Amino acid sequence: MNPRITDWQGKRVWLLGASSGIGAALGRLLLARGARVALSARKVTQLEEVADGAREALLLPCDAADEASLRAAWDALLATWGGVDVAIYLAGDYVPMRAWELDSTTARRMIEVNFVGAVSFATCVVPQLLAQGAGQIAFVASVAGYRGLPKSLIYGPTKAALINFAEALYIDLEAKGIGVRIINPGFVATPLTAQNDFAMPALLTPEAAAQATLDGFAGNAFEIDYPKRFTRAMKLLAHLPYRLYFPLIRRLTGA
Repeated sequence: MNPRITDWQGKRVWLLGASSGIGAALGRLLLARGARVALSARKVTQLEEVADGAREALLLPCDAADEASLRAAWDALLATWGGVDVAIYLAGDYVPMRAWELDSTTARRMIEVNFVGAVSFATCVVPQLLAQGAGQIAFVASVAGYRGLPKSLIYGPTKAALINFAEALYIDLEAKGIGVRIINPGFVATPLTAQNDFAMPALLTPEAAAQATLDGFAGNAFEIDYPKRFTRAMKLLAHLPYRLYFPLIRRLTGA
């Protein structure tokens, strides 16, 4: 399926969404493994903290929801490196929302960051990977994209769309030697999940999630999901018929 990566020394990696959470932890881990890492997000100060003065770090601030800003960061990367070996879209927005709290402005922002930004990212990266004849693109989605969940009225559908998009990309690009991966974490302790007012089973640190991500790249699977003890349960729930799924998910979540 996908090319395995076990040695990151000298690899050119673009992380969009690298100022906090999994993206920041992954940036630090990749720099420690000798990769050249382009770090992108809106908050320059936080990107500087992730880079920590590393010569292999390239700071490319941009807004994932602003296509012109994203394209400018990509053009700067190409001008500096001439290409990329791995590009990972980690940008995300999350606001817990129930049906009686539906707000179009908040919903639109989540859609722009979680899905539309990922499409803009792909429109930059994919043509370059095809021209190179090698490389990988990956997207961080979520197990929330497997099926509808309480408080995930907009977040879940954006991640479901991202999973579907990555699947379609894989179908088109695998035969051309381009790797495509979808990364579906469970709960990770980030500023976004800090908004949750419920217990989060199998909660991971960003550092553990970053390590699990690189472990996934060492294999050839399309999907990288973690922690397994949680994602396996979510996969089982996702395959239940609706007449069983709806009452069970209400019972499990107290919705």
